[in-house]
Amino acid sequence: MKWNWKNDGWPEFGFDSDALATSEVKFLSSSGVLLGTCSHLDAGELSELRVELMSEEALKTSEIEGEFLNRDSLQSSIRRQFGLQTDNRRVPPAEQGIAEMTVQVYQTWAESLTNQTLFDWHAMLTKGRRDFSDIGCYRTSSEPMQIVSGPVSRRKVHFEAPPATQVLQEMDLFNEWFNRTARGGRSPLPALTRAGIAHLYFVSIHPFEDGNGRIGRAIAEKALAQNLERPTLIALAHTIEANRKAYYAALEKVNRRLEITDWLVWFAQTVLAAQDYTVRSIGFLVEKAKLYARLGDALNERQQKVLTRMFKEGLSGFKGGLSADNYIRIAKTSASTATRDLQDLVAKGALTRTGERKSTRYHLNLPEA
Repeated sequence: MKWNWKNDGWPEFGFDSDALATSEVKFLSSSGVLLGTCSHLDAGELSELRVELMSEEALKTSEIEGEFLNRDSLQSSIRRQFGLQTDNRRVPPAEQGIAEMTVQVYQTWAESLTNQTLFDWHAMLTKGRRDFSDIGCYRTSSEPMQIVSGPVSRRKVHFEAPPATQVLQEMDLFNEWFNRTARGGRSPLPALTRAGIAHLYFVSIHPFEDGNGRIGRAIAEKALAQNLERPTLIALAHTIEANRKAYYAALEKVNRRLEITDWLVWFAQTVLAAQDYTVRSIGFLVEKAKLYARLGDALNERQQKVLTRMFKEGLSGFKGGLSADNYIRIAKTSASTATRDLQDLVAKGALTRTGERKSTRYHLNLPEA
């Protein structure tokens, strides 16, 4: 069978718009809920949310590709770019680069997509890399660009992209399509449909030597922002990373054909799940503020340190809950002091308790999050 870009009709993708209609309506409705939820946050809380979600996206979009970065360094770099107070840490090139790209995508959501835009993103994404030569430009190697797995003796080719000599022409067509299908463009498409096609279309061309998945997801987020006419903090990469195998399977399922309804339905469901995660993240932040307001100055330094560490884990919290041993390590205190502190936190309503003896675990008391 041919790869999708070898089929007659490329790059005209076919899909059943009716299969996406309900998801498109829900996306717009949930976007209104998201905007309304943000209205409950003050400027400082909004800044904190933005840094938290953007650093999480930068972290997770890298993890999808098997690259594991430092969350604190990502947050420090993003805070610096927004002019916020930082810990003045030295940020490694990889963290600095993906943070810069993430902020650029957020700040320039309304701008048209061009080859230069993509070159700039790629140069940021590959900052500090020395293992390949085509940085900040499309690939030039005459070798086939293939997505493969397995040992050399039993190598499986999952996809082969167009040759390098064809990439510039393909990308000119892609950018023209992306700008034409934007809200207000000559051929506008609904939000989820456009974002899903944009991601698949871009990674099918695979124009860069490395970083195509990360840039492809950034393009999808840009598409969503343009359709909403405001920057978006939808946790797309976070949600995809949690279902990475399904993501790659969905892409592979449609990389030999131009009928892509199955991919678009999967992608739409993923965006809606990401949107829900963002709404819950905002609720988590609101409940955090309420909890600290209730507690006032009633916590000792150890308790403050542990609560800060628990909040840093976000919605997922400590796997299985906070144990007394966790408390001892974080607060650097004795077992007897940890027991008293934990009992006091439960009594003050900061934590809830489950289990008994060695199975006792503690959770943040955030009923509405």
